[in-house]
Amino acid sequence: MKMTTYYRDPDVWITSTGVRMYGRDMRLEELLQVWHTRGRRSWGTIAGRGAVGLAILVPLVVGLLAVAVALVIDASTATTIALAGGGVLVGLATAPLADVLLERVDRSYDRGSRVREIWARTAEGDVLLLSTPDAARFGRIYRALQRALEPATRR
Repeated sequence: MKMTTYYRDPDVWITSTGVRMYGRDMRLEELLQVWHTRGRRSWGTIAGRGAVGLAILVPLVVGLLAVAVALVIDASTATTIALAGGGVLVGLATAPLADVLLERVDRSYDRGSRVREIWARTAEGDVLLLSTPDAARFGRIYRALQRALEPATRR
């Protein structure tokens, strides 16, 4: 019978004959039941996303305030132009910064804000196979494990 690989990375290898996770080898026949759990939400991750949003908004607000002050105060033309120009430049400088920061927020959502675990019931008891905060990686591994365990592939 030909062995099919469903998922492979440096720590996890899932094939049609077995599973290797973090150095532990198990045959598929040993896995009586497989399930997953989600841990509590990480408020630190959520606060980090908020801080990134704030980091985008602060320069915009500063730029808008500079333009508003330039238009409201009774100053010389040169001072008004300097304040308004500085405000516009600060606002424009936010665009490249926002791109970098929004990419960071996207990666944060890919990773997720919870620890996810894959558990298996074996003849010896319940075994933690995987624990990861990376939601995308967890999804790929869990789907691969489900495919390996499907009855059609276990013949």
